[in-house]
Amino acid sequence: MNNLSPNCPAAYPIDMEITWLGRTCFRLRGRDGVVLTDPCPPGSGYKIGKQQVSIVTFSRAFDPEYTYREVVPPDAMTFDAPGEYEHNNILVTGVARKRPDGERNVMFFFEMDGIRIGHLGLPGPSGPPRIDEIKDVDILLMPVGGGISLGAAAAADVMTTIEPKIAIPMHYRTDAETLAIDPIDAFVKETGSTAEPQPKLSVTRGTLGTDLSVVILEPRS
Repeated sequence: MNNLSPNCPAAYPIDMEITWLGRTCFRLRGRDGVVLTDPCPPGSGYKIGKQQVSIVTFSRAFDPEYTYREVVPPDAMTFDAPGEYEHNNILVTGVARKRPDGERNVMFFFEMDGIRIGHLGLPGPSGPPRIDEIKDVDILLMPVGGGISLGAAAAADVMTTIEPKIAIPMHYRTDAETLAIDPIDAFVKETGSTAEPQPKLSVTRGTLGTDLSVVILEPRS
């Protein structure tokens, strides 16, 4: 007989849902709340619309291309600096590092539903200066399209060094994107990925798997 309460998370595990909204913007929907990263403006080519979220993070708080605050609810907690935070049982850690061009990039790490997610923001083209700081990441959200950040080869190197269970590419050219960055093709070739694009990723701690896999998400239209 199952003696677990119906309200116990272990009794009825709920999938975490990860949706890519374009550029470096993701919506992470977990049991205890919803996180939005780097909301991008309509001029990006992506229309993310109003979002009902509890936490919003900004990797580049100074850059309007990645900080569209108009979609942020007034009651949402916002983080744009290094530190350790907690809101609604979601742990958020920000790690700031200076890029080669002198700009600051804040990497954010989220612990939700027993899963640790790392969002690299936009580190320099060669990757984060100290990979050892990125430990025990289950799901890695990383740029792959070049421009001011990681290109295909550097992204593949960072991915295999960190060894997450799931890697999700971001910040690459799509039909909607207005930035002059590369499409995902070079990264797919570099990693030998055969993943088919999907609208979202649903995952629990128990379904993460043990081997590194690449998941390609379609930007939500």
